[in-house]
Amino acid sequence: MLILAQPIRINPAYLLITVVVVVASWLLHEGAHYLAGIALGYPMAMTLNTAYPVSGSYNSSAHEQWISAAGPLFTLLSAILVFVLMGKGRRPLLYPVLFTAFYMRLLAGIISLFNPNDEARISSWLGLGRFTLPLLVVAILGWLLYKRASEQGVSRRVNWVTLLVVMVVASAIVLSDQFFRLRLL
Repeated sequence: MLILAQPIRINPAYLLITVVVVVASWLLHEGAHYLAGIALGYPMAMTLNTAYPVSGSYNSSAHEQWISAAGPLFTLLSAILVFVLMGKGRRPLLYPVLFTAFYMRLLAGIISLFNPNDEARISSWLGLGRFTLPLLVVAILGWLLYKRASEQGVSRRVNWVTLLVVMVVASAIVLSDQFFRLRLL
């Protein structure tokens, strides 16, 4: 179903919303890890790009996997919610949420080539191989993004500009976390 409406316009409001979405997506993803750890009884700490037990270790491998799963599950569920909302009507300012979710998990999958990230750790723990879950999550998010982008006529220019903004902001988050390691919680 093609939704004919005004296309997404690259303007200062869209760019600002995209920046806010990237920062919020990162914080909410890490916050989901943090809250899962708290729910399992761990004193947790959180920075811009990581959440971890203050003690430095988990009591069980299963706890580690549940906490690892919380961030990607939140990201995936929020992307599905946005996908549904966008399907119910033209909501162009939600598009960066879908785009950021896809980018985050794709980047995590690429990083897993060198250092297993959330889905890769879980996939290995389940005996599925390192890349089964990362590929599955990226494929689902990629399909959601592609479906809404094509359905709502998102131009290549919008995708390129969105990619550039998401890459710059995500890189700033990851690099600032590596250099400054500011503890948020």
